[in-house]
Amino acid sequence: MTEISRLAEACARLGEGSSDYDLNPALRPAERALRPAAVLVGICEGRVILTKRASHLKHHPGQIAFPGGKLEAGETPEDAALREAQEEIGLEPSHVTPLLRLPAHETVTGFSMTPILARVAPSDFRCDPSEVDEAFTVPLAHLLNPQNYTVQRRQWRGTMRAYYAVPWGPYYIWGATARILRQMAGAK
Repeated sequence: MTEISRLAEACARLGEGSSDYDLNPALRPAERALRPAAVLVGICEGRVILTKRASHLKHHPGQIAFPGGKLEAGETPEDAALREAQEEIGLEPSHVTPLLRLPAHETVTGFSMTPILARVAPSDFRCDPSEVDEAFTVPLAHLLNPQNYTVQRRQWRGTMRAYYAVPWGPYYIWGATARILRQMAGAK
């Protein structure tokens, strides 16, 4: 079975979305308005495209993330994911074939983030330094192995918080990005 076939099967079983509160249900606010956002889960030649956010950013500096961001008025999640990938890493929309809209992921920063799984033709990345320090790829096989994921803990806003992590080389992939990838790997 190919990695893409395995991924498609896992995605077909996803069901409900995930949340940064999955491991921390007691920390979930009773009510809050979530802002819509989308990210591109781009698969290119058996590898997943990720970014290292610019270190000078106010929110999530230096963290590993999918290309993506807030939806603008009238945009679909697919539109936003393609626009943001082009803005952040220079990925031409004509090189991207959206395959499937994954269930939304609720972030602790107040977003309902819709991952868009897409096949991406080989492309050169041109990072916008105002948003991204680096674009890189990680083997899909590494990310589809649930054994590569661990639960880590750190203090956040005065409370210990648990989160998933899936390191790769010098990259520490954690939080919402790791949670979405872990769910795609077929782990609950």
